[in-house]
Amino acid sequence: MLPLNPWEHQNAIKALYSKCVEGVCVKHNITRMELDILLFLANNPCFDTASDIIEIRYLSKSQVSSSIKLLEQRGYLRKEYLENNRKTAHLWICKTAMEIIHDGQDAQEEFISIMLDGFSQEEIGRMKQYNDRILRNISACLKGKEVE
Repeated sequence: MLPLNPWEHQNAIKALYSKCVEGVCVKHNITRMELDILLFLANNPCFDTASDIIEIRYLSKSQVSSSIKLLEQRGYLRKEYLENNRKTAHLWICKTAMEIIHDGQDAQEEFISIMLDGFSQEEIGRMKQYNDRILRNISACLKGKEVE
């Protein structure tokens, strides 16, 4: 028997997150992928390319590309190229997306609040350290590197 089975509860966690953000998608008539992209960009301003989203969130290139295109068409995102690099498009959130992002972040806070109910700040800090280490191990393995 494994002392820890981290994948055992992943579907429950995903289901809770989906339940928390579902109303935002319905209210703003956007897909979950579109919401995830907007929230990723808003919550991680130093990562602003489609490649960043694909690499960090482990999403498919085709889904991210088509969702970005739709977000652009709806006026929620715009692409901008830096002078020294005409190849990489940087994604900028438009003001028209701010209400969606605000609602999405409220839903994310509700999700975290439900998951961490009853935990002390000290416990949450330790949990964050452990989760960061697990993610480093997973990333290293997926990139073919030795785990520290």
